[in-house]
Amino acid sequence: MTQKVPVAAGATHDGALSADRRRLLRGATAALAGVGIGAAAVPFVSSMKPSARTQAAGAPIAVPLAGLAPGKQVTVEWRRKPVWVLRRTQEQIDDLANPTLAIRLRDPDSKISSQQPEYMRNRFRSLRPDILVAVAVCTHLGCVPTYRPDRAPADLGAAWMGGYFCPCHGSRFDLAGRVFKGVPAPTNLLIPPYRFESDDRLLVGENPVSG
Repeated sequence: MTQKVPVAAGATHDGALSADRRRLLRGATAALAGVGIGAAAVPFVSSMKPSARTQAAGAPIAVPLAGLAPGKQVTVEWRRKPVWVLRRTQEQIDDLANPTLAIRLRDPDSKISSQQPEYMRNRFRSLRPDILVAVAVCTHLGCVPTYRPDRAPADLGAAWMGGYFCPCHGSRFDLAGRVFKGVPAPTNLLIPPYRFESDDRLLVGENPVSG
């Protein structure tokens, strides 16, 4: 009769436990390595963009224009304020030269110099007729107006050619940010300094390079 050799109690359990421990150690090592890589990457990524203090102080904000279709706008943040970048359509550009629009505006010639750099004092209030850059803050009480490119909507009237409407108190601005007469806002929207780095990229917060 063959005698069975007794297996030591807990031997199978200890073998499984050892395997479990090895798997656990491998997992922990991988996790720690991942954390280390992540920790190393965060300062590197953070160093690639301006600090919050630098941004608040007015660091230039780059805005790509290649994907901005005519009639569309994007909003960026500069000095903790929203800034619109609008690509005007040819129809919108033509409307800004309409004499019937000018007589409805409080400051059509941008005479209040504090509201734009000197080089923006034209009917478009911009460096290029197709691009508007404006601080998206109503000059009445600091609300953010809405972009209303639709012509003659029922709520704004048949004479509306498109522009910005502040639903808080009813102020209106055209697509150059010029304020209409008879509304609470006293001045045109603020135009910040900016320049074009190329045809498809601008920097909000920097004046054009002279020369």
